[in-house]
Amino acid sequence: MTGTQTELPPREGGWREAFAWPLKDLVVLAVLAAVFGFLYWALVQAWGGLQVAMGPFGDLAQNVLMGGWITVAPLAVFIVRRPGAGIVAEIGAAFVEFAFLGSPAGPMLLIAGLVQGGGAEIAFAATRYRRFGWPTFLVSGLTAAVANFLWAGTLYDWWTQDLLALRIVLQLASGLLLTGALAKVISEALLRTGVLDNFAAGRAARRSARVP
Repeated sequence: MTGTQTELPPREGGWREAFAWPLKDLVVLAVLAAVFGFLYWALVQAWGGLQVAMGPFGDLAQNVLMGGWITVAPLAVFIVRRPGAGIVAEIGAAFVEFAFLGSPAGPMLLIAGLVQGGGAEIAFAATRYRRFGWPTFLVSGLTAAVANFLWAGTLYDWWTQDLLALRIVLQLASGLLLTGALAKVISEALLRTGVLDNFAAGRAARRSARVP
């Protein structure tokens, strides 16, 4: 598959079939949740170091890295191409992060996963889960960053703090690069290995390759 292959033909079964999740899709989402739960926990450790490195601007480190905590959502949607896949993967990763790795944020991460996964899915939902090119991934990163900012900004009262504009810019850039762009790069790399051949993404790639 090349970067231009973006479309998935409509499902004949409509929404009923879209929500009939086969076991293999559930298994791959569980694997993604486990892997990214660990990576998200590792990113929390990096967050502390970045705070120190940024000195007086250390409070902005969370916004710089925020996109990295949402990468699995667009990746999951790309692989299984079903509504809710991004939300399930993000909540699953959040559960692994706090339940097994002891993240200090605790169960609050489940709410974060819901918000971030839902935000990332907006872009794909707008295309009815049929377009998976660079524009959709990048918009997904932006919508995820905005959704998270609205939630976290209210939770941590960012709205009344200094450097609000810079915080917004950093988070949007993080969503664009660490959520949208990084997830797209990973998805294309996985496609090239052949591990996605039995999933919706792999089937779409084969259909695209047959088109003259």
